[in-house]
Amino acid sequence: MTQTERTKPGGIAELEAVYGGPSQAGFGSAVFHEPMQPSETLAQHALERYRFFVGDLWARWGADAWMGPWKEVYVREAGAQGDILAQLRGIQDPDAAGSVPMILENIEGADRARAALAAVYDDPAITELRVFNLGDGGAMSGLLVAGRRAGTGEATCLVFLMD
Repeated sequence: MTQTERTKPGGIAELEAVYGGPSQAGFGSAVFHEPMQPSETLAQHALERYRFFVGDLWARWGADAWMGPWKEVYVREAGAQGDILAQLRGIQDPDAAGSVPMILENIEGADRARAALAAVYDDPAITELRVFNLGDGGAMSGLLVAGRRAGTGEATCLVFLMD
């Protein structure tokens, strides 16, 4: 285990092992764990991770294409106990709900993936959790799961975008 992996809180290294580390691939999945700016909201931070992940495709296809499907589809109530698996499965938005199996079941090592999600997003240190629908308005769709960690000002975002 590297020094960086030892200093990452609450299963972040395992989440990255399953879904990949920070990337501008624009396709697939990536995990971003980093400090937030004090004046930044979790929604703003999540949107910036989405834009970074899409990379050059954002400019090529235009912001309107990428922002058309963007919407918040779940917010964990303040003080509510974390149960990310049930919370994802309970998403009512039809577009977003269609992406949930891709994150939870239709992934290599699904048991490991679900355990990693629960370790990170059910941690009591996660004081804010939001899930966003995303895509290109056409073939690509996915989810962004964003959590804010109490005390440290860090956020963990899982971006998942497939066709």
